[in-house]
Amino acid sequence: MKVIRALIAALGISVALSSAAQTKWDMPTAYPATNFHTENINQFVADVDKATGGKLKITVHANASLFKAPEIKRAVQGNQAQLGEILLVNYENEDPLFGLDGVPFLAPSYADSMKLYRASKKALEDKLAKQGIRLLYTVAWPPQGIFTNRTLNSAADLKGLKWRAYSPATSRIAELVGAQPVTVQAAELTQALATGVVEAYMSSGATGFDTKSYESIKNFYDTQAWLPKNAVTANAQAFDALDKATQDALLKAAADAEIRGWKASEEKNSWYLDQLKQKGMTIVKPSPQLTADLKKVGDVMLQDWLKKAGPEGQASVDAFRKM
Repeated sequence: MKVIRALIAALGISVALSSAAQTKWDMPTAYPATNFHTENINQFVADVDKATGGKLKITVHANASLFKAPEIKRAVQGNQAQLGEILLVNYENEDPLFGLDGVPFLAPSYADSMKLYRASKKALEDKLAKQGIRLLYTVAWPPQGIFTNRTLNSAADLKGLKWRAYSPATSRIAELVGAQPVTVQAAELTQALATGVVEAYMSSGATGFDTKSYESIKNFYDTQAWLPKNAVTANAQAFDALDKATQDALLKAAADAEIRGWKASEEKNSWYLDQLKQKGMTIVKPSPQLTADLKKVGDVMLQDWLKKAGPEGQASVDAFRKM
């Protein structure tokens, strides 16, 4: 009996040590499980689990089920969630640097968007670090276009439309073209379209597909205006509390996720547009007049942004233009 009791006690100690050694993190994201960003995150989480031998367990909470999109950054700052995916442009009012990739036509291609990221990455990392957040990786959304039932020959045709705004930049576009901005996050967009709360919005083919916008909207104007980035971030204290091997595994998985995510975004862009077309949506090449009008909007917004961002912002734009 003594031997049995000793074995049971030893087993109990072993289980307790194993449990103590395992770290559990929560990771909220605002997008559905089927979105390519979330699929990439799930692969990232699986890579971390494998590389750490199950030592770091991350639970993904998709589709704003744990925190709504605007709440995720603060949740990571406060360590309510140890990881979180944020759309950087959502936080431009907090600091102009977060809105750099939301300036229309500054970096309208994947190659330009990556250059812009490289030019501003150090400043972005430093900015987040001061807030107790560590940047792990970013992934760009596909190029942004306009979803609407209205025929658009020029920017004047956007006047008066109830326009979905999800960031300071999309609100500013509405203001400049005479549309009516209505704040609606991705998780609420399907209902907002179905009920007429919004009549038009600017986003990627990915969002159009995820939200089944084809059920309410018939035209997508492929303006390729900008490629906003999602950033996967960690609470700095939670990261620092990990042992070196686990930190290294997390950073390696993040680097792989960044490469994989950017590639997936570019590859899936045409797939999303094909899906929208199959669902009855017309993919429209913008007229020269509409393109010229929107580029003027972009010029105004860049000047606005540079005034707000000051020397730091100018340095990022200058570095980008020299690449």
